[in-house]
Amino acid sequence: MSSLVVLIVLFGFGFYEFQKLQPKNHFKNAPTISAPTTSQSTRTSSTEENSTDQLKDIPKLKENVLNILLIGSDERKGKNLGHSDSMILVHIDLNNHQYNTVSIPRDTRVHLDGYGYTKLTSVQYIKQATSGAKIGIEAAVNAVSQLTGVPINYYVETNYEGLQSMVDALGTIDVDVPFDVELTHPWYKENKDKVIKKGTQTLDGEMTTELVHERYSLKRVDFDRQLLQEKVLIGIAKSAVQPSHLTKLPKLASTISDFLIASNMSKTDIVSLGLALKDVNPDQDVKYYQLEGQSESLYDDILQNNNSQIVLNEEELQEVMKHFK
Repeated sequence: MSSLVVLIVLFGFGFYEFQKLQPKNHFKNAPTISAPTTSQSTRTSSTEENSTDQLKDIPKLKENVLNILLIGSDERKGKNLGHSDSMILVHIDLNNHQYNTVSIPRDTRVHLDGYGYTKLTSVQYIKQATSGAKIGIEAAVNAVSQLTGVPINYYVETNYEGLQSMVDALGTIDVDVPFDVELTHPWYKENKDKVIKKGTQTLDGEMTTELVHERYSLKRVDFDRQLLQEKVLIGIAKSAVQPSHLTKLPKLASTISDFLIASNMSKTDIVSLGLALKDVNPDQDVKYYQLEGQSESLYDDILQNNNSQIVLNEEELQEVMKHFK
């Protein structure tokens, strides 16, 4: 079946273009998002709030090694502002066929130049409000790069409507739900108090959206929501790499605007990435990491009040990030 996929893509793009689309050719000189606008520190003392942070010197990755940041925004249709509600960093090593992902807590404490200390989720919102959509998303990407100390080549941002459209384009996805999830804060009011049961569930776009949106009923709140988002990501990946869907890659790439709010990936980037991942088994070939930290009540310079923020364990952070370099 994989040879049939190659033939169909080859027919659609032509031999020369197909060769350029081969992942090791296409991503040989992947861009690195630079000019960070956000610096990060684990400092919590108010006496240090006005000091100048030094931006980390972040080296580039090797050829054919990529870091892609997946951002889920709470931006609603027709609006131009949104918080970074979820962030998943994906590492793809085409040389060694190694794939890693890590979820980054939305409430992680970071320092935003010109504003002070705040939550990671607020960086995109405040920079969009003051400098526009593109600057906002790039600020969020650079915040993650500075936080983790690893370069980021591409970003892909979607919102709940985009996620719903993406899953609906695939039909349904199977999600290994690790625990019962009661929808106490649903995206759609008619779904309030419904329960998505523990176990493998076949979900459409709407219920997938509800699953990744819920956090208030979860025992570990955002950390459990990160786990749910990981399970949904696996479900989408497993569905997307099915041969019947891989043949639709050119068509899906041409309608990518239906799913995404923003991305620096071109249509050919997306098609080439699909070719790179066509034989990946999300259950066996991908390693999943989750960053945890200490929840503390700290002063937020943007919101001008104390709120719950997560201070990551620096040693644990560096140990995980070894797999993203």
